[in-house]
Amino acid sequence: MGRKVLIPIGPYHPLQEEPELFKLYCDGEIVRDVKWETGYNHRGIEKLSESKTYEQVFFLVERICGICSTSHPFAFANAVEEIAGIEPTNRAKYIRSIIGELERIHSHLLWLGLAGHFLGYNTVFMWAWKYREPILDLFEMITGNRNSYAMFRVGGVRRDIEESKISAIEKVLDEFRRKNDLLTGAVMDDPVIHARTKGVGVLTRQDIIDYCAVGPTARASGVATDVRKDDPYAAYPLVDWQVVTAEEGDVFAKTKVRLLEMNESVSIIRQCLKGLLKEKEGDIMVKVNEIPEGIGQGRAEAPRGEVFHFVVSDGSNSPARHKIRAPSYVNIATFKKSCIGQTISDATITLAAVDPCYCCTERLAVAYDFSTGEKIMNAKSLMDISVAKTAEIMKIQGKKHE
Repeated sequence: MGRKVLIPIGPYHPLQEEPELFKLYCDGEIVRDVKWETGYNHRGIEKLSESKTYEQVFFLVERICGICSTSHPFAFANAVEEIAGIEPTNRAKYIRSIIGELERIHSHLLWLGLAGHFLGYNTVFMWAWKYREPILDLFEMITGNRNSYAMFRVGGVRRDIEESKISAIEKVLDEFRRKNDLLTGAVMDDPVIHARTKGVGVLTRQDIIDYCAVGPTARASGVATDVRKDDPYAAYPLVDWQVVTAEEGDVFAKTKVRLLEMNESVSIIRQCLKGLLKEKEGDIMVKVNEIPEGIGQGRAEAPRGEVFHFVVSDGSNSPARHKIRAPSYVNIATFKKSCIGQTISDATITLAAVDPCYCCTERLAVAYDFSTGEKIMNAKSLMDISVAKTAEIMKIQGKKHE
């Protein structure tokens, strides 16, 4: 073995939409080791949540990620509604699921376009992003926004989907399904894409279990994990759909899973639209007077996988503690397994294959005193403070219930 050479990807790199640093230690063209440095995007969302009302937190958490800006409100709503013992109406559940599945389509198309771009296959990039535009137009028609939709609230949704819009939505879905079939066929049959993605960045079923990977990253390796099936919420138990899986675990399998998942999303949306027609007189929200003391756990299946929100309520109008875990937090770690042994030219598409989102993932690495440059605390110190605060809250709650 020759001398190892360090090749950095990041913190600023054309591959990455956000800053993050991956250090590739290479022997010639082969990657022998990978180290990952995080902490460039930390914005203190969890701490900010404690100073916001429950209504305001929805607007805060949907800005954790610009691509999947409904996934975090979805999980947060599920957590708070568990604390309050609230069950949204079926009409609200259908609307929530429609927004969630439209988001899955637009996110997968965005990923597919970028994946094509990283491979130097810009025809796929242009096709995918062109087909994504009508989906974003649907968001604007339904919510008023192409992104950050502001649709969720405790007990339901903020806006209804009028019957007059249903035919327009179905028309866009029909056209998209036809285009996605063409796009899927082109990707599945293209020898260049096969050469660049098959056998590249393989994660075995055991790798997925070892790293606790989620979403399409896991399903592409034969692990049929999906919160929509495993812990049903919203309208998902009210409609018929299938979890899409593949067995190969390579970049091509992850591509195939996302392409086929979009067709399942179309099917789910169509069934939810029929549900809205049946629930014409249903309310879109349940009245909520207050959030009692308690602990709630909310899960949602984002385009990248499971989003988890843990909320502690002390009976006030704001969360006492709010913990968030996004899918990229576990999926990005698999890069160390999938990249080692690959060539440098395949490293970027291997990393991109898990659809990493760094703003979702970020944790503080080190805190410094700005005026002196003195190191105040690191991530472990902050974790210790967090654990102590949780213990204090639990102690206080225990005394109240005595």
